[in-house]
Parts: sequence; structure tokens; C-alpha cells
Amino acid sequence: MDFLHPVCGFIVGIMVGLTGVGGGSLMAPLMILLLGVAPTTAVGTDLWFAGITKMVGGTVHHGQGHADWQIVRRLCIGSLPAAGLTLYYLSSSHMPQVKGGLIVQVLGGILIVTAAVTLMQKRVRDVALCLEGAHIAFLRRILPAMTVLAGVVLGAVVTLTSVGAGALGATMLVMLYPLRMTPGKVVGTDIVHAVPLTLLAGLGHFWMGHVDLMLLGSLLLGSIPGIVIGSRLTGMINPAYLRTALAAMLLLSGIRLLG
Repeated sequence: MDFLHPVCGFIVGIMVGLTGVGGGSLMAPLMILLLGVAPTTAVGTDLWFAGITKMVGGTVHHGQGHADWQIVRRLCIGSLPAAGLTLYYLSSSHMPQVKGGLIVQVLGGILIVTAAVTLMQKRVRDVALCLEGAHIAFLRRILPAMTVLAGVVLGAVVTLTSVGAGALGATMLVMLYPLRMTPGKVVGTDIVHAVPLTLLAGLGHFWMGHVDLMLLGSLLLGSIPGIVIGSRLTGMINPAYLRTALAAMLLLSGIRLLG
């Protein structure tokens, strides 16, 4: 086992424990850029990494009543079929270099977008609150359809890149439900929805041979203590500094992948 594997898991675990996001967003580019893992294998392994960690977190949030199950169902109506269609597309492509190139390009773009929304989430919430106040009746009529559409986008993006279930999903929930969703419910609903999505996508990638179980085990070996330590440090570090550091890492990773 390469010592870099648990070290990377530990670093990502600390960031996840501190911020609640960044698992897939940081782990996938680290595997590709630092560990030299093939893009398809990085995505498949990262999906299982995210699925296992989010399963634990989702159980905790469900017990605390932080999951809005109506919204989870709406997201799943869109995300699970989209994940299935994306898996079908990947399995029907018999040119690994084409799949790998597409994954790297989309992943780079999504990381840059994720960096932006990580910094702008509070501003997005303020704008959404103003819009909901002005057009509340109209927005309530289209909310179910918009939530399903958000699920479609997340399902395709997460299955293709393993990124987006955290920061992008949370931002979409803040935009769609600024009054209904407390910060705790945003995180809880986002994590609970991510569990079936990442597991379905992970099963598809496993069937295609895109999961390195030894790599997954060594990453989890480092990430579990990292998450525990990060969670205990949460109140000791300014959240604004954390968001800035996370956004900077995502932006640099995205630029490097696109370059």
C-alpha cells in the first residue's frame, strides 16, 4: 500500500469533517493528479468512498430529523434515472481514452463551478429569499418540477465525475427552498439524497471494472480518523477561511485538469 493513499484520505477527511463538503470534489482530482489513477477508476472508487462515508453521515442526520424526505424523493425521481442513463452511455463507449478525456474535462469544469458556489452560497440564499418573497405563488407551483430537474443534473454530473453531490446539491437546495430549509436540513437532505445516488452510480462503475478495492480501503483508512479530527476542530476555525481554502483548492484542481 502506497503511504500517499491514506495520507490523501486523511487530508480529505479533515476537510469533510470541517466543512461537510469536499469528499468527491477533492478526492477525485487528488487521485488523478497526485496518485496517477486512471480517470474512470478514480471516479468509480471515489463514488464508493463517498457512498460509504455519506451512509454513516446520513444515518446520523436522519436520527436528528435533518432530512426532508419529500425533497429527497423529488431529487431521486430525477437523479436515479439520470444516473442509469449516464451509466448506459459510459458502458456503451468502448474507447477508454474517450471516456477518460470526457471525464477529465467535465470534472475540471465542475470543480471550477463548485469553487464559485462554495464562495457564493450565502449570496445565493439572499437572492433566493428576495425572489421567493416576490413570486412565492408561482415558485410554489413549479418547485416540484424544478427539484426533479435539479436531481437530473446531479444524477448525470455525479455519475460522470463523482463530484457535485455535496456543494452543488446543497446550493441547489438553498436556491429552491430558502425559507423551508434550515442549514441543518440542507446538509441532512443533501447527504441522505447522495447515498442512493452514489451507491447506484458506484454499482454501475463496479460492474464496468472501474473500482480499485485496495485503493478504496487505504483511502478509508486515512479518511475515517481525518473526519473525526476535522469534526472536533469545526468550532475552532473561522468558516469563511475554510470556504476560501476549499474554493482555492477546487479552483486550482479544476484549472490543472483543464490545462
